[in-house]
Amino acid sequence: MFDSICDSVPFAPYMSSRYRELDILKRVLLGTVYDNLPYQFHEERNGAGEYIPLRLRRPSVRYRLCKTIVDDSVSLLFSDGHFPAIDCPEQNLAAILSGIVTSIHLKEIMIDAAIRGSIGSVAILLRILQGRVFVSVLESLYLTPHWDVQIPDELDSVIERYPVSGADLISQGYKNIAAEKMYWFQRVWNREEEIWFDPEPVDDIDAVPQIDRLRTISHNLGFVPIVWIKNLPGGEGVDGACTFRAAIETNIEIDYQLSQAGRGLKYSSDPTLLIKEPASSDSEIVKGAGNALVVSEKGDAKLLEIGGTACEAVISYVRLLRELALESVHGNRASADKLSAPQSGRALELMNQGLIWLADNLRISYGDGGILPLIDMIMKASHVMPLMFGEQRIEALDRSQRISLRWPRWYPLSADDRLKDAQAIRLLTGTGHMSHELAVSVGAAAYNVADQATELARIDEELP
Repeated sequence: MFDSICDSVPFAPYMSSRYRELDILKRVLLGTVYDNLPYQFHEERNGAGEYIPLRLRRPSVRYRLCKTIVDDSVSLLFSDGHFPAIDCPEQNLAAILSGIVTSIHLKEIMIDAAIRGSIGSVAILLRILQGRVFVSVLESLYLTPHWDVQIPDELDSVIERYPVSGADLISQGYKNIAAEKMYWFQRVWNREEEIWFDPEPVDDIDAVPQIDRLRTISHNLGFVPIVWIKNLPGGEGVDGACTFRAAIETNIEIDYQLSQAGRGLKYSSDPTLLIKEPASSDSEIVKGAGNALVVSEKGDAKLLEIGGTACEAVISYVRLLRELALESVHGNRASADKLSAPQSGRALELMNQGLIWLADNLRISYGDGGILPLIDMIMKASHVMPLMFGEQRIEALDRSQRISLRWPRWYPLSADDRLKDAQAIRLLTGTGHMSHELAVSVGAAAYNVADQATELARIDEELP
């Protein structure tokens, strides 16, 4: 069924096979993968009276299981209570970096990046304008990264190229453009510039792109200001594995099964009337409890009804499909109906172990492979030009310092959990097996301690 739906999605011959694959995955994520099927689900016959197979109908019920999987994993990854803190031995540097992270709204940026990147990959663009740091998300469908041959983990350039209508280009101020034609929009980021090119017609295969000097920008950073993030291990080429790929076929089956069940319920409310040998064949038949049907002595009249067991069987089947789909992608299989009492943080972790495994892998991709490289780029940029942090001017941040991320617990501690942790920390510090600085660091995430140095100073002041 999925292959048939993919065949219905329009695909321009001048676009790459990688774009086609990512575009279909994006349509699944957004819930628009069925939009190009020609018939509604209730349409059983076309204009010529021919039967319409299910693969050509758009389901009337859309569960959006794949989107739910992505939302659950991203909320556990980057929601307000799960976003990592900047950890650095130099407290002043940690405070500056934390302030920059807050000022550029990195939480929102990373949530957006993780949702868009769930199809396989995503890019984060860094810009420095008048000393201020700006970060935005670029979809990877139209991007092609190239890495340095001598330094394979460092980008040498990134090319953005996609077709756009002439009318859209005219609205953006381009001249000598035919509104009815399609053009290539192209720009390239390298270590020194963001190069824009004049639009070229997509049907002109011999055209040589010409640089648009008016829109080209020289950033002079000495590195490509883009962080390329692969979603999950297991992908091919420049893309990682899709978060929800293993659940797509099952999701489609659920949509069609629920649509069929809904169709059966509608039929049950208005079943077909069968009449054998009516007394008058030319009389108008009106169904309803207040209208009696008169038939001949050997005639008969009855409603062609269906039992409710079929609908119950479909619901049970859909529940099983949902469990299988969530299990295949390590989604959240927990049911709130089964929670009889408040659970400890550890109990919730065990109950949602599959989802935590998924989010734990995403922490590596978007934390170590996303946030840390972005912070390193900001620190590199401070050596090229001064940065502004509020009203403060920042120059040459110390890149020799070790920067890491301190992730909070997956679920908040219960009162009993906090009591046991406090008793353990008190025992370790009292016996000399843990310093007070480490004790504050351990409890910093649980108690929202932003500045550990200040907290230690206050503790020293309050101790007798």
